[in-house]
Amino acid sequence: MDITHLLTRLAVALGIGLLIGLERGWKTRAVQEGKRAAGVRTFALCGLLGGLSAALAQAIGTAVGAGLVLGFAFAVYAAVIAWFERDADRAAGSFSATTIIAELLAFILGAYAIIGDVRVAAAAGVAATGILAARAEIHGWVARITWPELRSALVLLAMTFVILPVVPDTAIGPAPGVNPREVWLIAIILAGVSFVGYGAVRVFGAERGVLLGALAGGLVSSTAVTLTSARRAAAGEGAPRLLAAGVATASAVSFLRVIGIVAVMQPSLLRLVVPGLALATLVAGLYAVAAVHWRGGARRGKSEPVEFINPFSFWPVVGFAVFLGLVIVASRMIGNAYGTGGALVGAAGVGLADVDSVTIAVSRLVPVPLGAMGAASAIMVAVASNMLSKLVIAGAIGRGRFAGEVAVMTAGCWLAGGVGLWGALAFSAR
Repeated sequence: MDITHLLTRLAVALGIGLLIGLERGWKTRAVQEGKRAAGVRTFALCGLLGGLSAALAQAIGTAVGAGLVLGFAFAVYAAVIAWFERDADRAAGSFSATTIIAELLAFILGAYAIIGDVRVAAAAGVAATGILAARAEIHGWVARITWPELRSALVLLAMTFVILPVVPDTAIGPAPGVNPREVWLIAIILAGVSFVGYGAVRVFGAERGVLLGALAGGLVSSTAVTLTSARRAAAGEGAPRLLAAGVATASAVSFLRVIGIVAVMQPSLLRLVVPGLALATLVAGLYAVAAVHWRGGARRGKSEPVEFINPFSFWPVVGFAVFLGLVIVASRMIGNAYGTGGALVGAAGVGLADVDSVTIAVSRLVPVPLGAMGAASAIMVAVASNMLSKLVIAGAIGRGRFAGEVAVMTAGCWLAGGVGLWGALAFSAR
């Protein structure tokens, strides 16, 4: 390593220590000079010491010798720091390991800035400082979190980062087969959308939280939003009209998402699908606004209390994901059996669970073997089928007034979409 690179890396090591030291020094700024074990200067020197120790180890030339030198330097440093911090804690009558961990980290990151990727060292230094600075916020968040929330968060993280990487990504069973990874991704999406909606209500309150959660969930899966809302309605967690407004919001987002996919995949279909989808979006949006406004006005500004007990339930989510996966597979088999003539049948079947995949697949079939009118009809059939699945979910799980509200919204979207498609096809045929 030439002198320029070495000095640059040593500067980063010094900067890491200085950054951590600024945060620690600010926290102890009220402590009298000489009454604290480490301040800004000490942390800066700790980072530089780690960098120089690594540079000295590199100069040894052998891997064993370098490891021994760096290990011995860190052991001596850790012993001295631990001794001073122990006396400082005793004098202050406190019991905390945060500062000593920060000092050890400053040394290690300073050393890594010399022997490793300097960008990783710098990023880790900034991240560590951010964690130290957010002490009050983190402690407050931990104090407010409930056990069901923590448990659900851990389950969702395990589903995503522990189980998903080991789930097979190959189809099993008769053609076209079931892809376990796709089914598990559906489960993660369902759980994630439910968790986002729960968090939105906790942070923003009932009305804004339900709508913002539905808006975010609609970007991923409006079906997942419907399932979550239906379960909330069945459990009495919120007003049925408000939860139905969330379904309408997610549906409007899904319509716009289909328009976006068509614009990217096959812009020539826009003239046929936009009128129907735009009218359906308008109807869903107006319903959501009217539902929230009417709900508040009917109670003269007093809203019903909303308490979401659990972000999501694991087994129901997995069970519904398996069901959707089987629906997709069965629909693909029907489509393969009937060929091009079964495009509408396949679109209707797959659309029960996923509109996006139908939109992408159909767009790729234009102009051969599907014409523009046939492709547009298949996409709109998939959208209508997906609305039907929402209605079935609302009736089977949510029931009662929630199902009635979703039925009104669904009928309006069907009517608007059908009129728009009919007009577009009639105008195009001229």
